[in-house]
Amino acid sequence: MPQGSRLRKARLEVDRRRREVRMFAAAMQHRTRPVLAQIVPIRRCNLDCAYCNEYDRTSAPVPIDEMLRRIDKLAELGTSIITISGGEPMLHPQLEEIIRRIRSHGLIATLISNAYLMSHDRIRALNEAGLDYLQISIDNVEPDGTSKKSLRVLRQKLEWLAAEAEFAITINSVVGAGVSHPEDALVVARSARSMGFNSTVGIAHDGEGQSRGLDEGQFRIYQEIRKMETGVFSFAHFDRFQENLAHGRPNAWHCRAGARFLYICEDGLVHYCSQQRGHPGIPLAGYTQADIEREYEAEKGCAPFCSISCVHQTAMLDQIREDPRGMLRELIERRQANDPNFRTPVMLRFVAWAFLDNPLAGRLRGAMARFFGLRAG
Repeated sequence: MPQGSRLRKARLEVDRRRREVRMFAAAMQHRTRPVLAQIVPIRRCNLDCAYCNEYDRTSAPVPIDEMLRRIDKLAELGTSIITISGGEPMLHPQLEEIIRRIRSHGLIATLISNAYLMSHDRIRALNEAGLDYLQISIDNVEPDGTSKKSLRVLRQKLEWLAAEAEFAITINSVVGAGVSHPEDALVVARSARSMGFNSTVGIAHDGEGQSRGLDEGQFRIYQEIRKMETGVFSFAHFDRFQENLAHGRPNAWHCRAGARFLYICEDGLVHYCSQQRGHPGIPLAGYTQADIEREYEAEKGCAPFCSISCVHQTAMLDQIREDPRGMLRELIERRQANDPNFRTPVMLRFVAWAFLDNPLAGRLRGAMARFFGLRAG
């Protein structure tokens, strides 16, 4: 990558971090503002992975005017991050326009894709649209009857992304029930890191988002990949939520789906998540603060064995909001106990200083709110 491109990429990284801090400040300041919304512009997919229940082979793209209205509505509700998923969102002919609309509101734009349709031209288009993050799931080293999302098939695409993408990239792999070659997840994670990408690992779930425990070999692989994690809050959900799930234990937590996390299907309805469609099933166009307040407090029966990590992460922000000192200290100490070489990320060091070490923490939080233009709430 030329020197000018590297400098531009570094500037964009600084801007992403600034907006992440704004997201965190908003989550601390406002109890019932959505943190993350996942939106589907097309249900159709170009692949047919055997385990997936989030696609079909026939759906048309959501008309662009409707997609833009939905983005505007999410911004109106105070959402900080919008993730575009599917199906395969790169099949939408005006994907870049959707991303530009997200960024026009000052929000963080994330894309989940199988990357099969990635090309030099598409990478440049995504750069120009202002994409912040791309997540790619790679299920195996060689394609098989369960999944074609393999490292061998996608390696060329990954090399193009490593050389040209101005957005951050995470490669996700999965271990657990139904995964034929769990050792592949470690190969995928190491390859991702060697290309300069972040790597994450999830636990396989059934059609309702429920997981089962890992066997000894799967757990060893899971632990190895977990040690590679570098995201600010990624280590938190692995330590607190997925470790219990890996051992087949339930989690005691309050799911905030429908409030802090929104899943909007291609029909424009709000659901708890991709695996709990139909609840509450209310059109986004008419979604109100009263709906958010209700779902914030609602108990979800699927929560104890839920493996939907993005929902866990948004709920964790509320745990920090309610007990900042205890929660932040616990997160840092747990990670250091599991990984003696762990170094707390810069943003979390700042947050810990603001909440734990600074005697003027209350004034600092107020100053942060004013700086980012946030109302008291």
